[in-house]
Amino acid sequence: MILSKLFAKKVTTAETLYAAIVAAARQPRFYAEWGVPDTVDGRFDMIVLHIYLVLQRLKTETPELCQRLTDLFFDDMDRSLREMGVGDLSVGKKVRRMAEAFHGRLNAYAAAAEQGDQSLIEALQRNVYGGQASKSVNELARWLRDAKAILAAQSAATITAAEVRFS
Repeated sequence: MILSKLFAKKVTTAETLYAAIVAAARQPRFYAEWGVPDTVDGRFDMIVLHIYLVLQRLKTETPELCQRLTDLFFDDMDRSLREMGVGDLSVGKKVRRMAEAFHGRLNAYAAAAEQGDQSLIEALQRNVYGGQASKSVNELARWLRDAKAILAAQSAATITAAEVRFS
């Protein structure tokens, strides 16, 4: 009993929040109702979309937490690639490509949010739906705008306590 407490890993705020983000990104409606591809790439894009929202909301209040969330995301991607059987020599290259995609998407969503609805729809169509026509992209864009407003109404303390709500 005492040894288990001594060697137990303490879960950090960032880890708890990251787990909540991943759980939110796995909501079935994204895949079943809105046609997000239920693939590795589709799930990657949904996690990125949720992280984008949290990073945008917390970037001025808790920049160190934002950096830790980003680090946890890449640690998770590294672990996932290894679990899928990607060889050690290839993991670094794949994670580097994921990092480029991650930062590209964050920049695209931030720019699109400033430019308006059509830019946001185009960014989602290009990134989440892989450039394929989707009648559900408008639903996802509406959800993204609503989620951003919902996050803006939540305190940083609520979000960092992993009581984050996206809808």
